[in-house]
Amino acid sequence: MNPDQVDQPFEEGDEESIRIPDVLPVLPLRDIVIYPYIIVPLSVSRDKSIKAVDQALTENRLILLLSQKQQEIEEPTPDDLYTFGTAAVIMRMLKLPDGRIRVLVQGLSRVKVKRFIQTDPWFQAEVEQVAEPMIEGLTLEMEALMRNVKSSLEKAISLGKAISPEVMVIASNLNDPGRLSDLAASNLDLKIAEGQDILEIVDPVERLHSVNNLLGKELKLLAMQQEINTQARGEIDRSQREYFLRQQLKAIQAELGEGNEAAEEIESLRRKAAEAGMPDETLEEVEKQIRKLERMHPDSAETATLRNYLDWMVELPWSNQTRDNLKLKKAQQILDEDHYGLDKVKERIIEYLAVRKLKKKMKGPILCFVGPPGVGKTSLGRSIARALGRKFVRLSLGGVRDEAEIRGHRRTYVGALPGRIIQGIHSAGSGNPVFMLDEVDKVGADYRGDPSSALLEVLDPEQNFAFRDHYLSVPYDLSNVMFITTANVLDTIQPAFLDRMEVIHLPGYMEEEKLEIARRHLIPKQLKAHGLTPRRVNITDGSILETVRGYTREAGLRNLERELAAILRKVARQVAEGKKSSVRVTSGSVRKYLGHKRILKEELLEKDQVGVATGLAWTAAGGDIMFIETTLMPGKGQLILTGQLGDVMKESAQAARSYIRSRAKDFKIPPKTFTENDIHIHVPEGAIPKDGPSAGITLATSLVSALSGRAVHRSLAMTGEITLRGNVLPVGGIKEKVLAARRAKITDVVVPAAIRNEVKEIPRKLLKELNFTFVNTMDEVLDKVLVPEKKPARGHGGRRPRQNANGRPFRRSPGNDDIAATPAFLPAGSNDGGPAGLLRLDVNPHIAVFTV
Repeated sequence: MNPDQVDQPFEEGDEESIRIPDVLPVLPLRDIVIYPYIIVPLSVSRDKSIKAVDQALTENRLILLLSQKQQEIEEPTPDDLYTFGTAAVIMRMLKLPDGRIRVLVQGLSRVKVKRFIQTDPWFQAEVEQVAEPMIEGLTLEMEALMRNVKSSLEKAISLGKAISPEVMVIASNLNDPGRLSDLAASNLDLKIAEGQDILEIVDPVERLHSVNNLLGKELKLLAMQQEINTQARGEIDRSQREYFLRQQLKAIQAELGEGNEAAEEIESLRRKAAEAGMPDETLEEVEKQIRKLERMHPDSAETATLRNYLDWMVELPWSNQTRDNLKLKKAQQILDEDHYGLDKVKERIIEYLAVRKLKKKMKGPILCFVGPPGVGKTSLGRSIARALGRKFVRLSLGGVRDEAEIRGHRRTYVGALPGRIIQGIHSAGSGNPVFMLDEVDKVGADYRGDPSSALLEVLDPEQNFAFRDHYLSVPYDLSNVMFITTANVLDTIQPAFLDRMEVIHLPGYMEEEKLEIARRHLIPKQLKAHGLTPRRVNITDGSILETVRGYTREAGLRNLERELAAILRKVARQVAEGKKSSVRVTSGSVRKYLGHKRILKEELLEKDQVGVATGLAWTAAGGDIMFIETTLMPGKGQLILTGQLGDVMKESAQAARSYIRSRAKDFKIPPKTFTENDIHIHVPEGAIPKDGPSAGITLATSLVSALSGRAVHRSLAMTGEITLRGNVLPVGGIKEKVLAARRAKITDVVVPAAIRNEVKEIPRKLLKELNFTFVNTMDEVLDKVLVPEKKPARGHGGRRPRQNANGRPFRRSPGNDDIAATPAFLPAGSNDGGPAGLLRLDVNPHIAVFTV
């Protein structure tokens, strides 16, 4: 070969004129794969490699280029080299001062190593040239593939791939699939293994397919890289632009003597803080935080947190309060418009206004409305706010278990906010709203704290003038807020919490009150809700009372309103279907709208019976009557109590039995009766839990009746707690019990003498049909409720056999199932027990209701 020709690159077809020797020196390549017809500069530093280059230069300038399998190997062996490589010609060589050499090589042809014939002082191998298959004309697939590869190369350049324009010129002029695939592969950043795979593919079309796939992957990577670079460049450009603009704005504002936006915001915060009327301590803390905000970078995360805090501080109504409506008559009128009855609550509100009129600065009362569901506790709070001319805020505490709901979170937490109390004050925009805490008896407690304990400070007039929310970290005055809480029962409220509130009981409504409320409020509201007018429908008083008695049994009004809505829905359908005449709903037509009655009327016993006494019970759904049955059977003095009785009620039964046994001689009960018989006390409706002490005298009456054989007056009901000495103690819920007695057509009621004054507070219209007997001892109860003994019958020698309620002689028979003729008793020493407060469920069997 002429040495003068090696400086020129080989053109297509030159490989035919070049004969590849059978033995070539080997140049191992660390991190590159060289393809035929590709010119690449190489840096050679290893001794064996330098000697291999020298050997090639002394002969024909041809050398075998083999890639290493692992580039980190410094002194490779034949096993560390691929056996498929490229025969190349050394075009130029330059020796460097440090002993390394730089060579410019051009690939000539693919070759395969048969064997290594020398490994020292340089690698030398016997090779075999690999000839590519000849292609006679391009098929459509080849042309399409070539166009795809050329287009992909152009797209790669547009996406930032560093490919020289000369390469693109060469590629655009190539019509050989093999040459094009080698050119494209040499300009891709391929791993050694991937590049070697392309080199070893001899078929040009198959090789072009592989290169096309690799180009597609490369384009995806380039697109992603460009997107990332664009985003990063955009952020940098935006930040630089904002910086330059901010600097220019500062210069302009400095020239004009004006402040920037941040300065305006700081000034606005200072102005709002000065106008908010904050206490000096709070104002000092706000000013401290404003100065801190001035020194912070506006884009930092802490700046946003501090700005939110300052916004809360300056927007709270520190001194903004609404003016109270001190016109007592006007306030009374508003209360009467919104609610019928509830005289005690209205009187308390008017008293507060009267004192407020005389004394400008006074602590707000903390009222607790306790009553069954549906009596209007929450709506009464809204009415009070309207009567006072104050804003109304409601906070439902049902299910709240996190103390932070009341006191808030500290500002160090992400997304921290003030507690619900401060949030309510903020939303009201007034420092003296009517703040209703709904369902305080349903507050929970867990590992996050006890909200009831957090509310102790809120509802204590001696402390809430300096309530400290964790988020605000400064005291806030709640003494001007009128807090109203609501609850269904008091048992679950923490004693210290309950002690801070003024409890006002809201009893259930009687039928006359429900009728009036339905006429004044419920029916007009439902007519409007259903698109009807009083002209189109007339609901009579009789139909309302029929709905109350036959379809609802509740202390409140929710079910009544639902039933009235059900009636009006059916009326609305008639009107929508074209009925033009007015619809009149009467007591007789209620069944057509609501179906069969769902509440069975409470009836008296058909006749006086032995061992059956009638008691009065309190439930959360109102009052109710209950029958206590006692029966006696042969046994060993065992006590049996059934009917889902709680601990307190079982203890009342034991106390009654002990009292009767101690007075057995006075009641003419043989002593052996207590040891030769078992006693069974049952309260019907056994699926409903019952508890409480108010059934004590009823239990004792039933026992005495069963053991003595004297019947109990069926038209008489009683309530009261009994002691071992026979004293009768007071019980609660008397109004609800009186309502139940009226509903069941009871004529006589026996109650403890200690609640005489409470009975006097019951409306007269409830008492006019009832005769009350006030008792202090069990002897007085028995004298009143037991049917007097009949005179002895002739032929018995002056002795009268014990009789049952039918006047027949009492027979002690194991198989006797006649309750009226079967006495029963409680054995001494029985310690059966169960839960406290008489409980009855009339409307919803899933709601547990406790006695007072």
